[in-house]
Amino acid sequence: MKFKMIHENYNVFDLDKSKAFYKEALGLEEKSRITAEDGSFIIIYLGNDESDFLLELTWLRDMDRPYNLGDCEFHLAFETDDMEKSHELHEKMGCICYENPSMGIYFIKDPDGYWIEIVPAK
Repeated sequence: MKFKMIHENYNVFDLDKSKAFYKEALGLEEKSRITAEDGSFIIIYLGNDESDFLLELTWLRDMDRPYNLGDCEFHLAFETDDMEKSHELHEKMGCICYENPSMGIYFIKDPDGYWIEIVPAK
């Protein structure tokens, strides 16, 4: 038996703001969308040509407040082929939330507070 990772889900408070963030910060584009007939939810899948893995963003109409992410002890990681340019972009965007120079990595935070690790290509 084999298992293949296909997507990770983040629930988001403002779908348009999150979609714009992921496009600017990581070059992710909308690949597909599911909209409930009654308008109660929208799910979009974001991805790029670097892998088949998708980020699923779920918006719930009845959510009336930003999500509480607790201690945020989880994250998604992205590898970049140009750490310097990536860092410059994320610094300009003001979304860097933690840096670990000794490991050569840093983290950015999306509009809902999810952390994304940025690592250099090996």
